[in-house]
Amino acid sequence: MPCMDTQPRVRPYRRSDRDGVADVCVRTADNGGDSRHLYPDPTLMPTLFAHPYCHLDPELAFVLDDGHGRVGGYIVGTADTERFATRFRDRWLPLVAGRFPEPRDAPATPTEEMVSLLHHPERMVLPALRDYPAHLHIDLLPAWQRRGHGRALMRTLLTALHRRGVPAVHLGMVTANTAARAFYDRLGFHVLPVPDPGVLTYLGRGTDLTD
Repeated sequence: MPCMDTQPRVRPYRRSDRDGVADVCVRTADNGGDSRHLYPDPTLMPTLFAHPYCHLDPELAFVLDDGHGRVGGYIVGTADTERFATRFRDRWLPLVAGRFPEPRDAPATPTEEMVSLLHHPERMVLPALRDYPAHLHIDLLPAWQRRGHGRALMRTLLTALHRRGVPAVHLGMVTANTAARAFYDRLGFHVLPVPDPGVLTYLGRGTDLTD
């Protein structure tokens, strides 16, 4: 029987997890599948959807440790989306804009579409989501899915947000990702009406786990 310290567990993010978080992000960024065929630069998607949270809000970043220090999944978030968008522009974008300069013309490739998003963090701030000030991103490698680990990651972040006095959280997911939608439904998330959401569906719930 394995020792308890080799069991998978959710724990706070560490700087040494950076590459592991990036790997999970890349391998799940295409509707839950590997995105390397879409985005040749493996640093692009983590630069958008994982590393800025670990850098700006590390106390709200958690990983699924496989029991040997390797990252099998993660959840990252921020308590205040409007403030995060401002810090993203002021503190994160200067660190990465040299590698990913803003496209001069309308985006014509998946990479250019993502780089354009990178340069417009204000896109995160939507009036319809004002009552759900926090937001999150969660990703798990396929081998760790459907085993309760996603629920454990979510509970950890919701508890951290609730302790900060944050009443509710939202997320945006690609509508076509039906497996992810089923997961969020089971966790009590509900649809938030957002005008012209494009390919996304916005979901939200309160942070109080007793609700």
